[in-house]
Amino acid sequence: MQQTGIYEQLITRLVENRLDRKQFYVGERQLSSVEASVWLSRFLTNILEFAIGSVPSGDNRLQEQIELSNQLLMWLKGKVQDDGFLDENLLDSQGKILTALYELENPVASNLKQYVEDVFPLTGLTQSELFSGSNAGLSLESELKREILSADRIYWLVSFIKWAGIRIFRKELETFTTSGRELKIITTSYMGATDAKAVEYLASLPNTEVKLSYNIERERLHAKSYLFLRNTGFHTGYIGSSNLSRSALTNGLEWNLKITSQEIPHIINKSLSTFETYWASDEFEWFDGEAESTEKLNRALRQQKGLDDAGIAHYFEITPFAHQKDILEQLSVERDMHQRFRNLVVAATGTGKTLISAFDFHRFLKAKPNARFLFVAHREEILRQAREAYRGVLRNNTFGELWVGGHLPEHYRQLFVSIQALNNQLAQLNLTEDYYDYIVIDEVHHIAASSYRAVLGHFSPEILMGLTATPERHDGGDILSDFGGVIAAELRLPEAINRRHLCPFQYFGIDDDTDLRTIPWNRGRYDVVQLTNLYTHNQNRVEKILRSLREIATDIDSMKALAFCVSRAHANFMVSQFLLKGIKADVLTSDNAHERHQKQQALRSGQIHVLCVVDIFNEGIDIPEVDTLLFLRPTESLTIFLQQLGRGLRLADGKECCTVLDFVGNSRPEYDFANKFRALVGKSERSITDELKQGFPRAPLGCRIELTKKTQEMVLSNIRQATLTMNRLVSLVRQFPQHSAQPLTLKNFLTHHPHIDLNELYRRGSWEELVSKAKDENVADESLFKLVKKAIYNRVLICDDHQYLLFLKRLCQSGFRWDNTDNRQALMCHYDFWQKAGPELEFQSLAQSLAELRKSRVDQELVDVLEWKMAKTRHEQPAMPELPDIPLRLHARYSREQILVGFGATTFEHQPPSREGVYVIQEQNIELLFVTLDKNEKQFSPTTMYNDYAINEQLFHWQSQNSARPDRGKGKEYIKHRALNKRLFLFVREQSKDVYGRTMGFVNYGEVEYMSHAGSQPMSITWKLRTSMPSFMWQQAAKLAVA
Repeated sequence: MQQTGIYEQLITRLVENRLDRKQFYVGERQLSSVEASVWLSRFLTNILEFAIGSVPSGDNRLQEQIELSNQLLMWLKGKVQDDGFLDENLLDSQGKILTALYELENPVASNLKQYVEDVFPLTGLTQSELFSGSNAGLSLESELKREILSADRIYWLVSFIKWAGIRIFRKELETFTTSGRELKIITTSYMGATDAKAVEYLASLPNTEVKLSYNIERERLHAKSYLFLRNTGFHTGYIGSSNLSRSALTNGLEWNLKITSQEIPHIINKSLSTFETYWASDEFEWFDGEAESTEKLNRALRQQKGLDDAGIAHYFEITPFAHQKDILEQLSVERDMHQRFRNLVVAATGTGKTLISAFDFHRFLKAKPNARFLFVAHREEILRQAREAYRGVLRNNTFGELWVGGHLPEHYRQLFVSIQALNNQLAQLNLTEDYYDYIVIDEVHHIAASSYRAVLGHFSPEILMGLTATPERHDGGDILSDFGGVIAAELRLPEAINRRHLCPFQYFGIDDDTDLRTIPWNRGRYDVVQLTNLYTHNQNRVEKILRSLREIATDIDSMKALAFCVSRAHANFMVSQFLLKGIKADVLTSDNAHERHQKQQALRSGQIHVLCVVDIFNEGIDIPEVDTLLFLRPTESLTIFLQQLGRGLRLADGKECCTVLDFVGNSRPEYDFANKFRALVGKSERSITDELKQGFPRAPLGCRIELTKKTQEMVLSNIRQATLTMNRLVSLVRQFPQHSAQPLTLKNFLTHHPHIDLNELYRRGSWEELVSKAKDENVADESLFKLVKKAIYNRVLICDDHQYLLFLKRLCQSGFRWDNTDNRQALMCHYDFWQKAGPELEFQSLAQSLAELRKSRVDQELVDVLEWKMAKTRHEQPAMPELPDIPLRLHARYSREQILVGFGATTFEHQPPSREGVYVIQEQNIELLFVTLDKNEKQFSPTTMYNDYAINEQLFHWQSQNSARPDRGKGKEYIKHRALNKRLFLFVREQSKDVYGRTMGFVNYGEVEYMSHAGSQPMSITWKLRTSMPSFMWQQAAKLAVA
């Protein structure tokens, strides 16, 4: 019997026979074709080593081992479709190992034999080795010198560089760089540890490039990696704990692992890919040794050491961050493409929502210099912060008047005003409805309140901007209706953490042994009085809270915690309990809000360690030092939960993460756990149930979500009850007239139920089917109806080409009557619905095919779907340059069939097979490259995960077919494609199936051109995109990007 435990091995017949499935659980998974070559070759390695090693000893043992190997190769020849396979791989009978190859005519040294001995690494080029800083074995310093001298390119990535560390390698680095070989180094100014002299010296070397991160606001680069690349393909690398300092490289107790491309190529490839992506990132800036860059480095180092004032004469950087650029792009699309000028922006607390509006207004102001501006909020602190933000972006210290509290404006042209002040004086101001050109409503989830309605009803600006951390309201108030029913741009909490604009969190969901199912549920929340009684008369719950806090918090005596309570009575009760246990605590509610500043300072300074609050720290108040959050009550509103969570996610010096303790009771079915955890995890192709069961492996970078076993069971039970089934959808459709005065249409239904995704709806059934079931009616012509529903779900909803969707809409509205223009778009429609060539279905013409769709009688439903889809377009889709006959748009998503139709490869009469990753259109001399980034989405696969990825917005790394080599055939064609007048086009998808199990469409990256390559069989090719990808695509395709 085999040992119990976990395994990861192929099941041989012997192993299968030994597995006792009656007495043991046997875990197993199916090997996928994507990973089979790696698994099977690894499996055969051990067998071949044993077999070759089993050849009996004797004088001819080596020759017999070589002969056995060649016999195996001869057998493989018949299985491999490569004419040169045998000639290239048969072993010489003498069994020698090649160690060097240098030209004799212009030798690199006078004595080549001695030269090779001096530069050849003592640990070789094919096996891994651990350098642990011990006295035994080789020193890292001496081996790195040999690596330098024998490499053709060197890429180093280190947190800091010391002069004492660099001067160890001075001779070798000067020899290396003066010979014309390439040296690239990435480092940082973090903590002021880098020596400016070391950076200046490196930048002075020939053929050397240095890049630095000057980001002093937050920790970034901690990696230490030394890559040595060779034209022979025998690459080596060192990954570990040593920076470029003398102690780390000589006598420090540092661990560094040598890796080789011959033994673990996927690790070398990932290291190289990551370096290239970092190198292309805007995070790292060139250091050229000139006066300007030298002064910038010295200033950054002084600031990190606390020797310089980092804030003198600085408001904000005038250039927006990447995520802010993305949102600004989406706002442009909203206005230019959709003609929507009432724009709702959703961005997590701490990501600079106000700055986004300031950058947008700055752009607006350039087009309209005398624009009148109004910024509305409900707290003075928010208004003051906002005015400072606008003054910084506009570089105008006099911009904007304050009107709040005792402040009265001298004029109303540029105004930061409290909603209370504006609402009280609105009738007396005599301002026309078009007085303001640009209005911003901050924390716009308050917009349903009557005070805001009066303002919105009075003014009609050219631009209305709404800002919020999340658009959901717990009281049923409507936000989206004031913004055309759509969110213009969105950046939620997980994405903000991944981009390092917020600190990571560690979330602990802890069952508190309470039963909330008997607490009444009114207007979307638990009854406050009964919930308070339950909590304030439950000493066991208090003990569990205190015990959990002691177990999980790093140090109670130094923590800065906010505790969210259900009521004033509950807050006072918890403060008394904390004080009884020696934990310094205080309370802040609306009753003592005048003490807000004093209480904040007490928490900041450590005079208290827990501040118990009630509905007062949801928004607008910042204490970046808060490092612990205690959710001592169920937070029914997703809005409030995210705002409260945001209180602990501000970046602060010395703050590693935010510890979140959420005490969970057995909840009512109305309580929404699913969207709460979706908000924590962010966008994922996996269901939230799978995330929960697997322990949230795709939580944001640096974050951890951990639930006790009982909490997990309660949450899963709650989610199961809330699952969107066909019966539940029918019930919601049936109840719609009771909850809305709007007509029952698809758009109104989805607007009323914003958490229902159109894809999820069509996964269960079509809109017509749902309505028919709700009315207890039958669907006419069910077979044709199913065909249309399938087309909508599997093709129309996958495609997001705004122009094609508009064509389909016009086609529907004309009763599928086609005027013989837009041939390829009409043909795309044919294949979307029928999936086969016309003659196979006995259609005589394309017009007949389209006319047949008229019988489906789903014109209006399809129009509703198309309008909903088109309204979701968030990025520009320019036409493909120099290809007027191809209707596809750049950066839009299509099915493979739509792409082949668009390029003319698929016709009405003929549908060619297409399953491979490339498709050649001979008559046009065009090749289409189809890329799936995650080739084995069911299982993490390190050997296949980093083959294809975006290096930056202009460059894409692509791995060819296994047979491609640079000296002939396909590989040579790729290198010489310009000379051959061959055009190549790239289409990329994240994985083969989406979260609903459908075949995922490909995004059109457009035409690409050869830049460089490495390797053979397969080749790794870097393509340059003729049109840069927008930021949303870059984030999807850049697996290795700097967050």
